[in-house]
Amino acid sequence: MRTATIERATKETQINVMVELDGKGIADIDTGIGFFDHMLTALSVHSGISMTVKVKGDLQVDCHHTIEDTGIVLGQALGQALGTKSGIVRYGTAYIPMDESLAMASLDLSNRPFLVFNCDFTNQSCGGYDLCMTEEFFRAFAFNSGMTLHINLLYGSNDHHKAEAVYKAVAHALKTAVTLNEDGATLSTKGVL
Repeated sequence: MRTATIERATKETQINVMVELDGKGIADIDTGIGFFDHMLTALSVHSGISMTVKVKGDLQVDCHHTIEDTGIVLGQALGQALGTKSGIVRYGTAYIPMDESLAMASLDLSNRPFLVFNCDFTNQSCGGYDLCMTEEFFRAFAFNSGMTLHINLLYGSNDHHKAEAVYKAVAHALKTAVTLNEDGATLSTKGVL
């Protein structure tokens, strides 16, 4: 089974993450940031990847360390669960509407980490979640999982809807990319990723 559990403890955060790629999108999320819990739950449910994410962070400072460090550990867990990444579809692209907002995510589980993030938010935050941390989360997630990730928020007016469309677009792209292909071969002209 394609699973991984990773724990990380620093002076700023204590994080425990478990992922099961072939789960049923069962989410058990507690980061101390309600809106971030909502987004990670959407990421789990819509990707079909079961996730347990437990975080204690220095929220008395702000949400930065908690969100970025969660991206680091969740990315490491995804990378570990994928192993050599042989036998997967590897690529995924999804357009997701959320009421008036539309987001697109396209990714490659390539072992060549990169992030392109074209998203504008109007407000500073949704609840205790600083919207500028959306880019920081996905940068940490992409770089620590070995993923090339492009995210484009095409339009929208409600920041809650815009952020949710982004997380769900990544989730649906990821759902496709982690799927096992029919012959189990590595999808690469090099033969390895």
